Amino acid sequence: MKNQAHQKIPFKSGITILLSCVYFFIFTGILCAGPLEDCDEYTKMGIPGHDGDLLCRTGFLLSHSQENKTPFWVIEHLTAEKAKSNEVQRYNNFKADPYLKKGTRAELSDYKNSDYDRGHMAPSANMKWNSDAMIQCFYLSNMVPQVGKGMNQGIWAQLEGKVRNWAIRRGDLFIFTGPIYLGKEKKTIGSNQVAVPTHLYKIVFDPNADEAIAFIMPNISLDIKDMPNFIVTIRDVEAMTSLDFLSSLDKQRQDGSSSRYVLNPSKFEVPTTTFRKLFGAVVSGYAI
Repeated sequence: MKNQAHQKIPFKSGITILLSCVYFFIFTGILCAGPLEDCDEYTKMGIPGHDGDLLCRTGFLLSHSQENKTPFWVIEHLTAEKAKSNEVQRYNNFKADPYLKKGTRAELSDYKNSDYDRGHMAPSANMKWNSDAMIQCFYLSNMVPQVGKGMNQGIWAQLEGKVRNWAIRRGDLFIFTGPIYLGKEKKTIGSNQVAVPTHLYKIVFDPNADEAIAFIMPNISLDIKDMPNFIVTIRDVEAMTSLDFLSSLDKQRQDGSSSRYVLNPSKFEVPTTTFRKLFGAVVSGYAI
């Protein structure tokens, strides 16, 4: 899979991509580096929004905000084969995204002495199936300033591990991850003013079973055992981000299954008592 330079493109795939590139070049002077056929795998469930620079990577697709210096969203397609792979070990070489211009991206210096982790949106442990995917996931365009202890190194890492286990059992998952910024004033770090999220979201969708689960967590230290308290609906995430997830699905399929409610949440192994509290539903659940 080829590396793609950054592109600001309001499109989905195929011929629309090419026409959009022509349109943008004529009317904005922004030249697309090329079509995104290499990222068709990640656009099957639709693109959540049209803002930002679209970055096609081997292991994921993301839209990067030049204002926040963080992603708007990151899409992964995690299969059982990818989740089980141990072909590549953690690369651990963080670096500024070479496909973004200085001044529009985060730099390593922005995170230095900031008291925040460089928090992956597409986690490195999901990239052990390919060396390019592993290298690219350490670009800072895939990061947000994330509280370390109790968050990035705690409950969030636990959630990422659960998603890999779900992928192994289910065989095929689409994952949407990104930051949320609430309030009028954004906290920033570094000379490039990298925006610190107030919250993070993760949506996991099983296209074969039409089942989904979504989380919104505040960017603070949290207790792992409280993970079920942060389960929400996809509609909740959309309301807080102004994004549109699973947009390639017809409206009836969205509303009837994964977007309005968590469909068959027990199959994602969430405690019964939590879903009684959140949705008033009686389900047979398991320890998360």
